[in-house]
Amino acid sequence: MINSIYTNKEIFLRELISNASDAIDKLYYRSLTDRNVKLKKEDFKIDLGFNKDERTITVTDNGIGMNVEELEKNLGTIAESGTEMFRLENEKKKDIDVIGQFGVGFYSAFMVAKEIEVISKKYGEAKAYIWKSDGADGYTITEANYDSYGTKIILHLKDDTEEINYSEYLDQYKLETLVKKYSNYITYPIIMMKKTSKLKAGTKDEYEDVFEEETLNSMVPIWKKNKNEVSDDDYNHFYTDTYHDYEDPARVITSSVEGMTSYKSLMFIPNHAAYDYYTKEYEKGLALYSNGVLIMEKCEKLLPDYFSFVKGLVDSEDISLNISRETLQEDHQVELIAKSIEKKIKKELEEMLEEDREKYDNFFKNFGMQLKFGVYNNFGMNKDILKDLIMFYSSTEEKLVTLKEYVSRMKDAQDKIYYACGESIAKINTLPQVESIKDKGYEILYLTEYVDEFCLQVLMEYEGKKFANICSEDVNVDSEEEKKELEEKNKNNSEMFKEMLGFLKDDIKEIRYTNKLKNHPVCLSTKGNVSVEMEKVINAMPTDEKISSEKILEINESHPIAEKLENLYKNDKELLEEYTKILYAEARLIEGLPVENQSEISELICKVLSK
Repeated sequence: MINSIYTNKEIFLRELISNASDAIDKLYYRSLTDRNVKLKKEDFKIDLGFNKDERTITVTDNGIGMNVEELEKNLGTIAESGTEMFRLENEKKKDIDVIGQFGVGFYSAFMVAKEIEVISKKYGEAKAYIWKSDGADGYTITEANYDSYGTKIILHLKDDTEEINYSEYLDQYKLETLVKKYSNYITYPIIMMKKTSKLKAGTKDEYEDVFEEETLNSMVPIWKKNKNEVSDDDYNHFYTDTYHDYEDPARVITSSVEGMTSYKSLMFIPNHAAYDYYTKEYEKGLALYSNGVLIMEKCEKLLPDYFSFVKGLVDSEDISLNISRETLQEDHQVELIAKSIEKKIKKELEEMLEEDREKYDNFFKNFGMQLKFGVYNNFGMNKDILKDLIMFYSSTEEKLVTLKEYVSRMKDAQDKIYYACGESIAKINTLPQVESIKDKGYEILYLTEYVDEFCLQVLMEYEGKKFANICSEDVNVDSEEEKKELEEKNKNNSEMFKEMLGFLKDDIKEIRYTNKLKNHPVCLSTKGNVSVEMEKVINAMPTDEKISSEKILEINESHPIAEKLENLYKNDKELLEEYTKILYAEARLIEGLPVENQSEISELICKVLSK
């Protein structure tokens, strides 16, 4: 039964310590309501010990203890939880928290133990009893000699096998690690006797072994302390120690929510991306605690993918867990907490953007791509959440700007948000179309990451302003008079363009004159939703899917090359073909596209130059 419930052997210690804490809780609660119980909270503790020679681990508490009937009921009946009964009996009282729920946690110890002894004496009673079982052939209960009240659990570890090294749990460091990992915030001290060497009194160089008590756990979680008790340095130290970061976090996010689903959370926005952040190996998620006991190291359901850079934890007693307390059940409460956390993170990022732009700029350089993926993924389901957080480089500001900032500077008659795509800012600046758009006083957003254009296509518009790629055929910032003049010139040369189009086979859809180029002779523009940059991104992916954008070869109508082409059309069709192929190759090179017939183009260039 245990092997079918639990998958992680090391949680046995978490379960036994949680049971010990619950037993102490019951007696402490009784001390608050019964004047005859003269005990204070500082009187309680949990002792943890091990013996390598005897291959035993012991967990001892001075809690309420159990009599023979309770041993029968709690340990002899699977899934009988005395803690849950205690909870139900006292559910209206808020003085105390208990952890246990299902009543099977104790049995997890059989994953590592071949036999378990439980010696217990109920507080206020004279007799003690020992419960003993190998987990297979039932159990025995007999009277025992035990001076103290409370419970002592002795695990006799299984022998090592080729597959499993049970002896690792007889290592002091391993036990300390398990306590700090799963039970660091149990509210009672977990004590271990640690052996150290000290100089023997009266000697200069003789040492002796001595044993000293050491508290292994922190007891009070930093997220359960009052805010006025915790400094910024405390949060920073907790972050750097817990997440092994060399730099303080950019932002600390705390929240305490009471309601249908109550929880506390402590989250951090890192100052830099983890070395494996943009790899498949990176695991997102917040640590999930239940009353200070670690249930899951990384709970993915509590954090959306686009905020996967956030580190931290959630502590709630209201989340439904499975019987082993290793995983979550499908639960509406989890969704409520996740939604609340999402809103909290978004609000913190908005405040950082508004209050500390330099810090936000640094954050965005590290994690901006993840936000853009969040806009693009799931068919834009989350675009409204993220659209005000994303930024792009501005041609006029020469720094990262938000879409809101771009729109606030738009010209009165401007109805589009202009953008250009390229591998870098420097390369975008060399695009022929950029020069003319900038000359007319329009701001351009530079899209340098492969997800950028997909992100804008999903957004479609911002505050009613549609996005427009300046390399698209339908982008035209000319006056109506200029448009008419160009239209007439293209009409007059339509036959020449038809002839030139035939030289290039099926590579492009159209050839025409343009007046949006200042000094450059040619450029490529595209029809439809697939741009040249999108073609490059998709075709670079390791899949069989290849696409081709609908390209238009545009020739600068005011460049000397236009007059040259018209003369060749009238007098030398063979040379016109050579010019056409060279100009098309030039346009592809400007856009960063490969030139497949490189040898032919090289020969043509040499041939034309030699004339």
